[in-house]
This record gives sequence, structure tokens and C-alpha cells, in this order.
Amino acid sequence: MKNYIQPGNNITLNAPADVLSGTGVLIDSLFGVANGDAAAGTPVVLSTVGVFDLPKLTADDITVGATVYWDADESELTLEATGNTKIGVAIAAKSGAGTVVTRLNGSF
Repeated sequence: MKNYIQPGNNITLNAPADVLSGTGVLIDSLFGVANGDAAAGTPVVLSTVGVFDLPKLTADDITVGATVYWDADESELTLEATGNTKIGVAIAAKSGAGTVVTRLNGSF
């Protein structure tokens, strides 16, 4: 197929701000996890699919299979859809502070 470019599991874009390896990055509606450190405006590889341990809102009790959203202002997962970006589903339950194992579904 002449117009095929790549699978899209990893996308290289310019970082919207300074990012650290393993952190969530949201560019408009494209969410990914940074594969390395990058300064604002320099290329960073983002994984858009896969399973990652990501920080969560302490107040949310997340259950297995719950749809999770990225709160870009707080740089954490939440169950609240309003004002946030859908990024995937939880594959482990988590209450309180910490992180939750999340399967990214690519960009919706």
C-alpha cells in the first residue's frame, strides 16, 4: 500500500513543554507516554498504545475496566470526563493516592 506510513504505536512530535521520560503528554486530543526526556519544542517519542502505570487523582476509586481520562492541568488520571481527555481503561483497581495500571487505547 503506497500511502501506509507506520503502525502508530509510537509517534514523534515536538514536546509542548519540558517532559520527563514516563510522563503523560497531551497534545490537543493526542495522548502518549514520553519515551525519554525532552525540552519544550524538541522531538519526543510518545507511546500511544500499551500498558503504563500512571498517576491518579487521590479521591477517585478506580475499578478494573473503568474508563479513565487525563486531567492535563493536574497531570493525572481521573474518572471525570468533563474537561478531560479520554485515554484508556484501568486494568487494575486502585483507591487513594498513587498510580493505576492503565491500557492506552491510542487516540480516540
